[in-house]
Amino acid sequence: MKNGHQTEQPPPLNGEIAAAPATGIDPAVGLRETLREALARHGERAVLLCSFQKEESVLIDELLSVSEGRADRVRVVTIDTGVLFEETLQTWRTFEERFGVKIEVQDATGPGGPWTGPENCCSVAKVAALERALDGAECWITGIRREQGPTRAATELIEHDDKRGLWKYNPLAFWTDADLWRRIHERDLPYNPLHDQGYESIGCATCTLPGSGREGRWAGTDKTECGLHVETVTL
Repeated sequence: MKNGHQTEQPPPLNGEIAAAPATGIDPAVGLRETLREALARHGERAVLLCSFQKEESVLIDELLSVSEGRADRVRVVTIDTGVLFEETLQTWRTFEERFGVKIEVQDATGPGGPWTGPENCCSVAKVAALERALDGAECWITGIRREQGPTRAATELIEHDDKRGLWKYNPLAFWTDADLWRRIHERDLPYNPLHDQGYESIGCATCTLPGSGREGRWAGTDKTECGLHVETVTL
């Protein structure tokens, strides 16, 4: 045990699926079985972090499927920086209505007022909000995908976050953009309308521009991550 969390053995799924070559993994199976593993091992001590992007459209829909429609099986949490796009706020409302989930909010607004750009955002306030969201949790579920960029290219379905002492589940690790859009259109899932305006990755309104991959995030800077996702250990 570490900080009250389970760390003694890697989940069986990590050896059975995540260690296989990426070309040998059916993305739909990886998604379903990773979520099932998170629910079976952690139940209500699992947290799904939601940023209202296309990844969460698929994740929340599948979570409801594997949990037989019980929206309360996992805490769904968002970090509100106070400078989210209006389209993101609209998607937030749509998610709650369509999926029947109550999204918990952790405040990360800057102490000196709204963030104004990359030099003032992704501060300790955002990381502190994540720590509050994960307080008492055994695992968190993310929308991280290998295709999103070099810093995420080695992502596995299940990893261990040693810094925080809990499991990290990445059910979409092997999904492509095409996989996501196929699922969204097949199931007529709600999604953030900014995706239709050229925003492949969506963050705060103050520092996100249209762009492929994560190019639009912190545009014009060398920044690639906001500080929430630290180095993890693959087991």
